[in-house]
Amino acid sequence: MKNRTSFYFVIGLIMLAIIGVVSRFISNPMAFIQGIFIFLIIGFGIFFLVRRFYGANPAKSEQSAFRKAAKRSKKRFQQKDSRKPAAKTANSNVSTLKKVKNKPRSAAHLTVIEGKKGKKKKRASF
Repeated sequence: MKNRTSFYFVIGLIMLAIIGVVSRFISNPMAFIQGIFIFLIIGFGIFFLVRRFYGANPAKSEQSAFRKAAKRSKKRFQQKDSRKPAAKTANSNVSTLKKVKNKPRSAAHLTVIEGKKGKKKKRASF
């Protein structure tokens, strides 16, 4: 019930804005259309400027590195699932399997994301 005064105030402002827009459109339609176009051009200009400067955010590059690593991991797991064990028919096939098992695995699917891990919080000492 406390917010009723602010609700009526907002409704009153909206009604005054509608009356002003309609009266301006009726009195001078060309100026009204021109004002709308200018408003849209300025709005798009501000939108593209903000988008350009926001795109240089270092957090975005970290996010893209995470997405890239997730895509590689997903691809690797899909390849593991799609492989079916083949029937062993020759002895040479067994020797190649042993070589593959002994080969050390590379951790290429892991990526390091820079952060503030080494920074310690300031705490009160007692």
